[in-house]
Amino acid sequence: MLRPFSRAAEVYCRSYSLPLQRAITDFGADVPFGRIREKLREHHGIEVPISSAQAITQNHAACVHQTQLLHTEIPTKAGVEQLIVEMDGTLIPIVEAPDAVDEDGNQIDRRTTRQTRFKEVRLALARSSEECQPKFGATFGSPDDAGDSLLDCAIAAGLVANTQVHAVGDGAQWIANTVKARFGDQATYLLDFYHLSEYLAAASTVCAPTHPDTWLEQQQQHLKRNGWQQVLSALRPNLEPETATDEQAPVTAAYRYIENRPHQLDYQAAIAANFPIGSGEIESAHRYVILERLDIAGAWWTVEKAEELLSLRVLRANQRWDDYWANLTPLAA
Repeated sequence: MLRPFSRAAEVYCRSYSLPLQRAITDFGADVPFGRIREKLREHHGIEVPISSAQAITQNHAACVHQTQLLHTEIPTKAGVEQLIVEMDGTLIPIVEAPDAVDEDGNQIDRRTTRQTRFKEVRLALARSSEECQPKFGATFGSPDDAGDSLLDCAIAAGLVANTQVHAVGDGAQWIANTVKARFGDQATYLLDFYHLSEYLAAASTVCAPTHPDTWLEQQQQHLKRNGWQQVLSALRPNLEPETATDEQAPVTAAYRYIENRPHQLDYQAAIAANFPIGSGEIESAHRYVILERLDIAGAWWTVEKAEELLSLRVLRANQRWDDYWANLTPLAA
């Protein structure tokens, strides 16, 4: 017969073994630091101060971040024939606090002087066309840093000199440029079909006000057969005057979006090869790799702490969690 848990059985920690640090960090990678204490109490009967749980999680996150090594030299050994890669950016809440003292040396209350903003984190994934589990890379840095991150996870997924790369992304020019810079002629870049469809959906109410859904479906079918010129023909009679603002010109916006990217619209080949035509995989990864922990209600991060915790979550998403702990020297707590 199971007996109910007794608070008298709780253990109060004065030191932290490596297995306990691992349990704390495991919780801290998933939930707000304030909830680590209750989870440890619930699952292990251990009482740990919130401050210690936070410090241990952040220590390991910093260690992961500081020791990560990006591989940017494409191997010549055997790899995979085909890779799928995707990239996208999302925004994370960031807080910037000024110096703790003013010009006269008086203490400043950081809570009243901090500045908040959102900063973009760029996430990349790569996987073999035969695999479901991707490798991830993430950075708060520049598009060039994102390119290194993309190349690193592509190499981890099996990229070699003769691997063909199928890249999918939205219309952000930095993504297409990054793919070209890192993979050259090995890669083809496909514009996210569903992102393009949003432009056409906005134009449909102008081009076919009585049957916009039917019109949209027709244009999507044209695109899937590489008939983007037919789509331009359907848009052309309804182009707004040049004096119209972007908000007042959905047809013109869709027309330009397609006209400027004809080399990114080979949906027919992608469908024939059973490759993705949309970037839903990376958009979903934003949620479970980044946002579930870094965009929780009430949380604001310094860039440094956000980068470190992000590295911890990417480590686990890449299934290297066990390797990290197996090769770790115990930290002083």
